[in-house]
Amino acid sequence: MTSLTTQLTAFYADQPEGQDRVAIIIPALNEAQHIIGVVQMLAASAKRLGAAIIVVDGGSHDGTPDLVQAQAKQLSGLFLLRNPRKLQSAAVNLAVGCCPAQVAWLIRVDAHAAYPEDYCDILLQEARQTGADSVVVRMHAQGQGTMQRVIASSQNGFFGNGGSAHRGGTKGRYVDHGHHALMRRTAFADVGGYDEAFSHNEDAELDARLRKAGHRIWLTGKTQMAYFPRNSLSGLARQYFNFGRGRFATAIKHPDTFRKRHIVLVSLAPIACMSVLSFLHVIFVVPLLAWLLACCLAGLLAVVRQRKLYLAACGLAAGVMQMAWSVGFWNGIFRHLKDRFAMSAENKLNKNPIGKEGS
Repeated sequence: MTSLTTQLTAFYADQPEGQDRVAIIIPALNEAQHIIGVVQMLAASAKRLGAAIIVVDGGSHDGTPDLVQAQAKQLSGLFLLRNPRKLQSAAVNLAVGCCPAQVAWLIRVDAHAAYPEDYCDILLQEARQTGADSVVVRMHAQGQGTMQRVIASSQNGFFGNGGSAHRGGTKGRYVDHGHHALMRRTAFADVGGYDEAFSHNEDAELDARLRKAGHRIWLTGKTQMAYFPRNSLSGLARQYFNFGRGRFATAIKHPDTFRKRHIVLVSLAPIACMSVLSFLHVIFVVPLLAWLLACCLAGLLAVVRQRKLYLAACGLAAGVMQMAWSVGFWNGIFRHLKDRFAMSAENKLNKNPIGKEGS
């Protein structure tokens, strides 16, 4: 039994009888700007539910752990756990492994976000009313500076999010995938938790296994989270590059998760490459020009709808997201082929050692 398990066991023993035990897990890495605000947003509902809040730090160097430890002296039920693997998938698995057996529900919370005061309460109510094993939520991006607002608006729009279920709408319904919020611990354990080989898209990969195991995923329409996106185009590009590479890894492991809308995104990188042949014929650059025109129209539509001229840059932000995703997806393809080729060569070498050739 780990030290944290001992602390959690003592904490839950002090909570009122008759309540389902809940653990709120917050993976964090360099979140000094947001972590205390998030903890304070959740504190009241955690107290009502008798829930522990576990911040799992992946090696922050901005003082995040110190802030959490200082806050823990004032807030009973707040705990800090170190995550040497850094990845969010590993963070949640590690926290769940430290939870005593009586913990029945897991709530995953992003540090880079904001939540309604009754967020956790509603998630539990939805799970009980629907009987779902996982309750996922919609994300609404919000920004503060001009560029972050542009990026947020592009992520909230159809051209930027591709119509993802957890990016729009208001009605509750069963879905294949959504932004992770609440999960029944038995369901989480049934499928083996997050796959720690995934640095990104680990939530979609887990949802694929949940569905195959017969577990149901409910997208609630009664609450949502506010997400704070990247505040620069370079940071946005890196994020979506990783998203694209993660989506390829999920598609390889679960081919049925690949959707028609993904085909459009996957085609963007080859379209851009094909445009270098425009000196041979103009036809080679037409698809790229058509996509660039669509980006411009998306920006213009954002201006018309929200009456803010600076939102014309939404088309640029959406274009960066889409192209970076496509490049990341193709990077995943090439890395996969490279690994397959290396494995094949190694297998041939093992079957035909140099010393045995010609024998």
